[in-house]
Amino acid sequence: MNGVTGRMGTNQHLMRSIVEIIKQGGVKISPGETIMPDPVLIGRDENKLKKLCLMSGVKKMSTDLDQALADPHNVIYFDAQITGRRAEGIRKAVKAGKHIYCEKPIGTDTKQAMELYRLCKEHYVKNGVVQDKLWLPGILKIKRLIQQGFFGRILSVRGEFGYWVFEGDSIPAQRPSWNYRKEDDGGIITDMLCHWRYLLDNVFGKVKAVSCLGATHIPERVDEEGKRYKSTADDSAYATFELEGGIIAQFNSSWTVRVRRDDLLTLQVDGTNGSAVAGLRECYIQHYGNTPKPVWNPDIPQPINFFEGWAKVPEQENYDNAFKVQWELFLKHVVKGDSFPWDMREGVKGVQLAEKGLESWSKKCWVDIPEL
Repeated sequence: MNGVTGRMGTNQHLMRSIVEIIKQGGVKISPGETIMPDPVLIGRDENKLKKLCLMSGVKKMSTDLDQALADPHNVIYFDAQITGRRAEGIRKAVKAGKHIYCEKPIGTDTKQAMELYRLCKEHYVKNGVVQDKLWLPGILKIKRLIQQGFFGRILSVRGEFGYWVFEGDSIPAQRPSWNYRKEDDGGIITDMLCHWRYLLDNVFGKVKAVSCLGATHIPERVDEEGKRYKSTADDSAYATFELEGGIIAQFNSSWTVRVRRDDLLTLQVDGTNGSAVAGLRECYIQHYGNTPKPVWNPDIPQPINFFEGWAKVPEQENYDNAFKVQWELFLKHVVKGDSFPWDMREGVKGVQLAEKGLESWSKKCWVDIPEL
């Protein structure tokens, strides 16, 4: 597990996924067989790795990636490094015969991402990319509603994502400084359009075209060492997507917005027969028969309480951590050969959409998304 000293690697992949899988006794694949992960933590800072071992209970760590890859006991390489370092680690791991599982974006551009996917195919190693939001309870509830025909014909999808990331001068920033430097592969378009690609493709319909406007609203921030730096990457993105089937999707992604909505990510789906609004966990629905009939009249107080017409979707299933669920599926894929459609090629699609989003911003126009 390379790069797990970072926030996402530590919290979601190590502590809430692998450590929890170990605690539960592994992943059962038959009455007499269980997959038990045996992780090796890899990083550049030995002190950070030691602290992480103490926190997680993991015994193995190393600052020497080549040595870990040379060990035949290690069969999977996981990469959660910053984007710019990912390709080098994956190339080494593939050539060492390891199966690949990695965070997104899988590369700094589409060409590099496709090269990594083809490398995995040429060396016959199993591969996957993290697409965690597909297993969020709120998204799963939306998928069930689609399966049940609740929406009728889906017309549009509206996504609001983000929160205020502090600049770092008076209050410490809650995201790493590299996120706001283009030269370090930062930027919210590169980061979040990868997510919106797999979410839209897998839940609503394939993305056919994008119109995107980026912005750097906060021009200067303070890094982890208290030093001021210029924000060279976009901290907000305003994107519209054309999906197959005539569905229009709009996503606002921002690290410069204050939240007055149900969650850090909310998704509104409107259809001919009904609508739903989902957050990370909860989902509320309004059927055609419960839809109020407002009349525009700004001269009187609004007589309708629009929140009252929505019903909460009950908890009909048990939901585990989204990252952990996908880890279990990937482990089964490696050991048993179970289907795992979220491979590196799917990761390439995310990089492609981010790249086309940046192109749209640069050209101030709609950009088509070609088939890969």
